[in-house]
Amino acid sequence: MTTTLDTQDQETGVVTGTPDKDYNLVWFLQQCLSNVLRLEIYAQDADRTGDTELAAFFRRAQGESRKGAEQSKRLLRARLDAEA
Repeated sequence: MTTTLDTQDQETGVVTGTPDKDYNLVWFLQQCLSNVLRLEIYAQDADRTGDTELAAFFRRAQGESRKGAEQSKRLLRARLDAEA
């Protein structure tokens, strides 16, 4: 049997068992960490071609992604501790 999920079901965590806001926080954390890794590759590519301006740009962006990851981890930790 195939069922169609409406937007309300998806947004309330009915399918995943995880409230949308918590799921979004975990997703954001993963994306920030993924960006840090990807931006390292981009910065190294720019370094190899001698483009220091572009490498510096990617490293600044990488720093911002690290900040987002750290903030997400703090929020997630606090929320999980509050539920325990």
